[in-house]
Amino acid sequence: MAPKILVADDQLHMLRLMQHELEPEGYQLLQARDGYEAVETALRETPDLLVLDVMMPKMDGLTALRRLKREKATRSIPIIILTSSPHELMRQEAEFSGADAVLTKPFSPTRLCQEIRRLVSGRQSGETQPAHRS
Repeated sequence: MAPKILVADDQLHMLRLMQHELEPEGYQLLQARDGYEAVETALRETPDLLVLDVMMPKMDGLTALRRLKREKATRSIPIIILTSSPHELMRQEAEFSGADAVLTKPFSPTRLCQEIRRLVSGRQSGETQPAHRS
């Protein structure tokens, strides 16, 4: 069965980019348009990995990250945070909140796929992976 990746971003072009990059890699893609929808979908679908944008309506990505890490059903799911902020403080806050990787926009789709492969394979093998910076 294909690993399920939940991508949450309020920008349609980013969701399409993710679909274009991830489906050919063999991932089943789930999509959410805001943090609230991401949390609800993650609790219902239990994806293998989440990709959360920081700036979203209703609930931002960092708030969604913190909520998911508090829930027993989702706390072990790896989460990649996407941010347009180049500030180290944003990266540190995401990592402190439980992000497994933080990528700054614009990011390389190749780099995103590498992080997803690393985290999904680590989860499937039961290994914990340190947060990566990009």
